[in-house]
Formats: sequence, C-alpha cells, structure tokens
Amino acid sequence: MKLPLATVGVLTVAALGLTACGSESGSPSASGDLTVRATDSKCTVSATKLKAGPSTFKVTNEGSKVTEFYVYADGDRIMGEVENVGPGLTRNLVVDLPKGTYEGACKPGMVGDGIRQTLTVSGEAAKKLSDSEELTAAADGYARYVKSQSDTLIVKTTEFVDAVKAGKVDEAKKLYPVARTYWERIEPVAEKFGDLDPITDGREPDAKAEGVDFTGWHRIEKQLWVAGNTDGMDVYADQLLDNVKKIVALGQDAPLTALELAQGSKGLLDEVATGKITGEEDEFSHTDLWDFKANIEGSQAAIAALRPVLEKREPELVAQLDAQFAAVDKELNQHQDTSTGEWTSYDKLTKDQVKALSDAVAALGEPISKVAAVVASAA
Repeated sequence: MKLPLATVGVLTVAALGLTACGSESGSPSASGDLTVRATDSKCTVSATKLKAGPSTFKVTNEGSKVTEFYVYADGDRIMGEVENVGPGLTRNLVVDLPKGTYEGACKPGMVGDGIRQTLTVSGEAAKKLSDSEELTAAADGYARYVKSQSDTLIVKTTEFVDAVKAGKVDEAKKLYPVARTYWERIEPVAEKFGDLDPITDGREPDAKAEGVDFTGWHRIEKQLWVAGNTDGMDVYADQLLDNVKKIVALGQDAPLTALELAQGSKGLLDEVATGKITGEEDEFSHTDLWDFKANIEGSQAAIAALRPVLEKREPELVAQLDAQFAAVDKELNQHQDTSTGEWTSYDKLTKDQVKALSDAVAALGEPISKVAAVVASAA
C-alpha cells in the first residue's frame, strides 16, 4: 500500500530536490554503490550520474521521521523502493537501471511526492541481469504465478463489486477478504504503477493527509462495516474494478524482473510488519489475517521462483528462509479455522499473540533482506 502522489507541486518539489537533494558527481559511479543521506528536509544522493547496470543505494535515515526512498522512471513508474526506514536505520536498495533518466526520491514521513533528485544513467551494462538464463527463468516462473492470481483476482473482485452494487451487505462482507487475498499476493506488481496502488488500496488517514478522495477497497470496507450498507458505493465499486483490471493489464505488459521480484518478496514482508501487524490495514473489518497470510504466500512464491538461483549461490540462505517461513506459517496458521477457512478477527488477538507474530516476521525479514544482493550478483 502506497500513499498518493499529488499532482500539484511536482515541479516545485523536484526543483527543490536539485538544490537540497545532494551532490552531483561529474562522472558515472564506478562501483555502482551509492549512499543516500535522508533527513526531514534533505535527501543527499552521493552521485547522480551512474553507469548502467545494478546499483546499490544505501539509505540512511538521519532525520526524526520514518522515511522511504524510491527510484522512479517516467510516469512515476517505480523501478525500486525501500520503505519504513526508521530514524537511525540504514536499508539497502538494489536497482538494475538501463540507460536513461530517473528520479530518486526520499519521503520523510512517507507522504507526498518526496524530495527528488534527477539520476542520469549512461552506457551499457557489462551484462544485463535480464540476460542471465537462470534469472530469466525465475522471472518467467513468477510471471506465470502472477497470471494465475490476476485472473482469479478479476473474477473475485467482480463478484465483490456485483454484491456491493446489488446492496447485498452480508455477501459483500464475505467476499471482501477473499478477493483481497489475490490482490495481496501480487501487490508488488501494483506498486510499480504510480497512483494506481494508493487509489485502489489506500487508507483513510493517508487520503486525508493528501487532501484527496478516499477510494478503493478500504472506502467500501468502511461503508460495509461502519454504516452497514452500500449506499453511494456504486461509483467506488466501479472504480475499484476498473483499477484492478488496469493494474493486471499493466503487470502483464511489464512483468517483474528477477531483481524486482527479490525486492518484492521483501516488500510483501514489510507490508505485514508495518501494516497488518498493527491492525491498521483493515481497521473496519479486522480481516487483517487474510491479508497477512496472502502477503506471506506471495513472498514465498517469489522466493520459490528464485530458488534455483539461491540454491546455487547461497544454499545456507535457502535453509534459513525455509526455516523462518515455516516458523511464520506455524505461528499464523493457529489462528485459522481449518474446517471453514475463516481467520480470527484481528481485534480478538491478545498482545502476546500479536507479539509472537511480529517476532516471527522480524526473524524472516533478516534472511529475505539478503536475497536481492544474491540476485544482483547472478549476472
């Protein structure tokens, strides 16, 4: 889930980024390793002229607010991102960039367009990651998974929308977490496409902070569980289905690369660690555990696609991943009724149960954070 990118003031923010955002190197970065120093008002990238190929951005938050760092292509298409970088923390982002012009953006407080810096990539990579047969196979394998999930996502979202428009509240409530399961499994695909993700899956506080209309899954969720009806929801339901179809089509036209897949597996885990675990994602329905499980399954699918690459280069890492995924599944699955498939309402979990889930996710996050570097070295 992403915050909306406001359309007003983009040029102003970008212009400020050129003066406040960092130093410009006169020649392309030789090593592909860069530092990003993020504060509450600045975003200093160590070089702005890069060589084509994989680059590692080491993002350090020296401010007081949680921040994010993005690399955008034209149209705010996300080439790579690292989220939830708390004060004093450093997170790495590996991005494979072909020749072209991009923007790096820090987002103090994780809102708005961010403080932007133009990044110019020149030359040709010695060997593109996409040229690797094993990485191509991994990306193709995941693309097949996305296709299967996307097809069902459209079917289930259509059923949900039909129930909403027919005023069938109870049916819509049952369909809501089911449809979202397929959305959450492939959310890294949605997050590539600028504003489509936030207007489809944004939360109410985020919309208010940006001064935009509250739309998408959670707008309808609020109406169903708080108002107990579907009054005025037709327009939001139609928009939801339309946006889901757009995202599916765009995802098929621009499938994730192996490196994006590796980053996405971590991103899905971050979704759990920062949203689902707090109960803020589905705050009206408390169906967070459906989303929680779907994010974990999506991350597992990404790792499964990359498994041959990882087993060849870092077999010990694969063993760690297997063990930690099993631990998360064990902790999570105890909250599901296997006879009905229903999950416990999130507001019914005790503090100790939430902590146990949080600890299991944190333990899994450590080995998953290493996957992108292994993939980047596989060219």
